Amino acid sequence: QSQFVESGGGLVQLGGSLRISCAASGFSMVYYAVGWFRRAPGKEREGVSCISSTGDSTNYADSVKGRFTISRDNAKNTVFMEMNSLKAEDTAVYYCATWYGRTCPNVQGVSLMLFSSWGQGTQVTVSS
Repeated sequence: QSQFVESGGGLVQLGGSLRISCAASGFSMVYYAVGWFRRAPGKEREGVSCISSTGDSTNYADSVKGRFTISRDNAKNTVFMEMNSLKAEDTAVYYCATWYGRTCPNVQGVSLMLFSSWGQGTQVTVSS
């Protein structure tokens, strides 16, 4: 089965940092842009960031711009997201998925139905 396996989530203090990962399982992500998404309690799943297949282009939701950094290691078939200056509103389950092309759409407002290979997610909880 082709899907991502997310890891690295946990409990972190307000203002702290965390690095989460998602490893592609059962397929090679080399030819695809990959996005990070999150679903906070009581809210719809939303796009957070996206990285092109080569890693030379990224985009972010306004809510995380300047605080989160997406990166990828194609040799390890893995995508990362470094999250800094965490806020309570960053508490959510974080997921990865592939876009059907090499370059990213604008991660804000894009239909999530166009992404595939969703993983089970990793929980990030920011506490005060």
